[in-house]
Amino acid sequence: MLNRLRKLNAYRKQFISLLVGVPSYETYVAHMESHHPGEPIKTRKEFFCEAQDARYNAKGGKVSRCC
Repeated sequence: MLNRLRKLNAYRKQFISLLVGVPSYETYVAHMESHHPGEPIKTRKEFFCEAQDARYNAKGGKVSRCC
């Protein structure tokens, strides 16, 4: 039962993160380790800052969002 709750909570967290446009750092690290071994992995802060910059400054400094 406890494992089911943990799994459900992980899915909930992933859903909400994707809903608001926050990429998963854990997925990024797993991808880098499996597909790009030996390359440096960004810190969580670097990853988040780059993701925010790509999301909000994608159009030459203009805010790129739906609302």
